[in-house]
Amino acid sequence: MTDKLTFKTERMDDIPLLLAQLERMHVGALLDEHFPTHGNWQGLSLGTVSAVWLAFILSEGDHRLNHVQPWVEARLQGLAGCLGQPVRGLDWSDDRLAAVLDYFSDDVAWETFEQSLGEQLLRVYDLGGSQRVRVDSTTAKGYVEVTEEGLFQFGHSKDHRPDLPQVKINLATLDPLGLPLSTTVVSGEQADDPLYVPEIGKVQRTLQQAGMTYLGDAKMAALATRAYVVGSGDHYLCPLPSTQLPEAELEKVLEPVWAGRQALEPVYQPSEEGDRGPKLAEGFGYEVQLTGEHDGKELTWIERRLVVRSLKLAERQERALHQRLEQATAAIAELNVTGQGKKRFTDEATLAETVEALITKHRVAGLLTLDYQTHLDERPKRRYRDRPARVERTQTVTVQVRLDEAALASAVRRLGWRVYATDQTELTLTEVVLAYRQAYLIERGFGRLKGRVLSLTPMYLNSDARVKGLIRLLSLGLRVLTLVEFTVRQRLQEEGTRLSGLYPGNPKRATARPTTEMMLRVFTGLTLVLLDEGTEVHAHLTTLTPVQQRILELLDFPLEIYRQLTPHFSEPLLNLSEP
Repeated sequence: MTDKLTFKTERMDDIPLLLAQLERMHVGALLDEHFPTHGNWQGLSLGTVSAVWLAFILSEGDHRLNHVQPWVEARLQGLAGCLGQPVRGLDWSDDRLAAVLDYFSDDVAWETFEQSLGEQLLRVYDLGGSQRVRVDSTTAKGYVEVTEEGLFQFGHSKDHRPDLPQVKINLATLDPLGLPLSTTVVSGEQADDPLYVPEIGKVQRTLQQAGMTYLGDAKMAALATRAYVVGSGDHYLCPLPSTQLPEAELEKVLEPVWAGRQALEPVYQPSEEGDRGPKLAEGFGYEVQLTGEHDGKELTWIERRLVVRSLKLAERQERALHQRLEQATAAIAELNVTGQGKKRFTDEATLAETVEALITKHRVAGLLTLDYQTHLDERPKRRYRDRPARVERTQTVTVQVRLDEAALASAVRRLGWRVYATDQTELTLTEVVLAYRQAYLIERGFGRLKGRVLSLTPMYLNSDARVKGLIRLLSLGLRVLTLVEFTVRQRLQEEGTRLSGLYPGNPKRATARPTTEMMLRVFTGLTLVLLDEGTEVHAHLTTLTPVQQRILELLDFPLEIYRQLTPHFSEPLLNLSEP
């Protein structure tokens, strides 16, 4: 009997939690509803395969197709317990996963799926009171060959790699949690401006409620985009670029401030205790009447423009300006140095051209006073053989550079100013500033999409359809990360408590704002042990620690999502949580 006794272990970690979260979001069921598979599809459904694949990605930080099947085969018993049905590795072969991505590349099916998923999440998580949606885009580079009609194209790179082709991802997220509502994948050379209206339209079809405020960057400020939002019964908030508000016009707007005729309203950072925090900005507002076109009809509305000076931004810009001035002054002074290897300027035009190039490079035009001086050097030469005595004349041109203090003062007072535009005339200056300062919410989503957990880049796919499908799959993973974090933080806030045990080496350190990544890491090491006696298999799972149980409690998940992995277990065989 002892000879037949064998052990097998399966690392489960955070997998039951992730699968329970995906089930709560109805991801698998909605995928099966909106992506009917071909008749030759065998085995587990597309929704189930996708849910387990997402659990793999979120748990392992790896989206490579050929790594999933061996991962599943090392966890057959545990995954079967989570899913409540038998599992085989072939359901996650790279061919099967490639087929999943092909299904997800269908634009029409994906849009209807996202709409249904959004409606589901709004109900389940009671997010109907959220009134703000942020729209922005990012790029993802790839080491692929560029084709004329391909998804990967050269364009303005937000990854600072203009030498690599890229794909562009447009995302709309719901405040205050940064939950993705819609995802659009387009070729990498496309501009951001035309992407706003289609993305907003997709969100409107999901939310089906008027009065939402859409926030974007300066590219959202196109008049046609603002007219569309107003004509749709919603609102917008975005900064105005120089194309919409030229520098000369901004100077006129700010002139009353510098003349002392326009008072500035301060904006303070709110503190957790409700007290007034440090001063963030100051500014004022004014209104203009705009006319645009919506659905072929002329539309007129009142736009409120908030002219805001960010104190921190002004400080950073002033430091940068002084640094550029120092560099430009030193570089110009260096032109006067003569000696071996140094160029000698003999005419003013050549020196002036070189100086202007340095001024342009350091972006200090109009801030320096230049004085060009011509020096004539006469050196007598003695007669030598058949050459008579003579005077050799050499002309040298130098430049003296001084800082124009008046111009500098004028430039400094223009630093830190930005104009925000909104059709919500009742918004206060403080509300506008604080709302726009939460732009990090969508940027954090982009960071997660391309970061360690979802690891969008680098991509190992050559098919444009599958690249699009993969990005859409990872957007589901981003929703999981967002909702787990939102649920726990909201529960902690309601209780007025903090969560401890998340920081390695400092178990007593607590936080009221844990990240999903921190919480998932806590589950590392949970192992399912299978004892095969030949005629019967017993199972044992590592004992859940108090912090693991607390996280499940905060997420309102029963301990059963882990206990169901050991249906035949009665008495402890061993406790792997003990040394």
